[in-house]
Amino acid sequence: MVALAAASLSVAAFAQTETVEVVEVPTEKYSVQTNKFWNNWFISVGGDYTSTIQRGDKKWANLFFNDDYGKFGFDVAVGKWFTPGLGLRLKFNGLDGVYAGEEFDLRAYRAEAMFNMSNLLCGYNEKRVWNLSILAGGGFIGGESAIDLGLHSSWRLGKRVSIFLEGALFLASRSGKMLEFTDSYNKYLNLAAGLTFNIGKTGFVKTPDVDAIMALNASQLDALNAALADQQAENAKLKSELAKKPKEVVKTQTVNKVIGAPQSVFFNIGSAKIASKKEIVNLEAAAEAVKANGGKIVLTGYADSATGSAAYNQQLSVKRAEAVAAELEKLGVSRDNMVIEGKGGVDSLKPASYNRRVIVEIK
Repeated sequence: MVALAAASLSVAAFAQTETVEVVEVPTEKYSVQTNKFWNNWFISVGGDYTSTIQRGDKKWANLFFNDDYGKFGFDVAVGKWFTPGLGLRLKFNGLDGVYAGEEFDLRAYRAEAMFNMSNLLCGYNEKRVWNLSILAGGGFIGGESAIDLGLHSSWRLGKRVSIFLEGALFLASRSGKMLEFTDSYNKYLNLAAGLTFNIGKTGFVKTPDVDAIMALNASQLDALNAALADQQAENAKLKSELAKKPKEVVKTQTVNKVIGAPQSVFFNIGSAKIASKKEIVNLEAAAEAVKANGGKIVLTGYADSATGSAAYNQQLSVKRAEAVAAELEKLGVSRDNMVIEGKGGVDSLKPASYNRRVIVEIK
């Protein structure tokens, strides 16, 4: 009876009826996943002021809000952020210019690269309030070819809207000698302010930190190994007590149910190949536990619902579970001891990349 009580306590120690899993997967600070072509587009509209210094005029003071040399207008731009640090835009300035009190056509068309220094230097943060970007590009202004360089500052009002303030200096020349710092070009100082509206899906998905994830899985394996050690100690105690009472008829029950902390095996987007060899190594403890105790190992595959159709994600989730099963089979676990299932595309974890995984759980 003492032996049966000890066995009952051992089973209770390993019993688990429900697991509530709260997962916060670590991510890289600077690395993000490639976004789709139609993601992260924006439109900007605003007003501007352009001052003019023509060839040979060295009065730079004329650039600053002199009605005889500057005039207000409007501008509109459309662009896309390819990464948190690099964007491209096309911008149009519609206005008449003025020089020495005489007006002239000063419409400007330009293409510019935008380098978000806040994200490049401090890491991507979708909810950062203030961002500073460098502008560099070229095009046409007042009928002349031009290059420009400037700064773009923006303040986030919400997910879809931000305020911007920017300044750019244009060098324009008909000769095409844009890089010669001479008096052969016109100079324009353009100051603009307005609103930027984000279109469609916004933001970027950070890349999971594989090394940190491996450390997280290692801690889960440590918990599993500790549970196995406790069970082995209980089994040894049970055998010792049985040996002391050889004449008693003792009805025993073999306990082969071991439940440890679930571990996750991660996959890259659209792939059924395990992302890292380190994850395969971490499966060894689970394999040994199943072989030693004859339990079942449940492999539940998932995909992220943010990409692909429901049918494709269901098929992909099963393939991912099968990939983990194949590795366990190589480690000596029989297919008869595996339960393989796919849950399709889910969005239970944020960001979406964390849902591309297989949960390994011993029952």
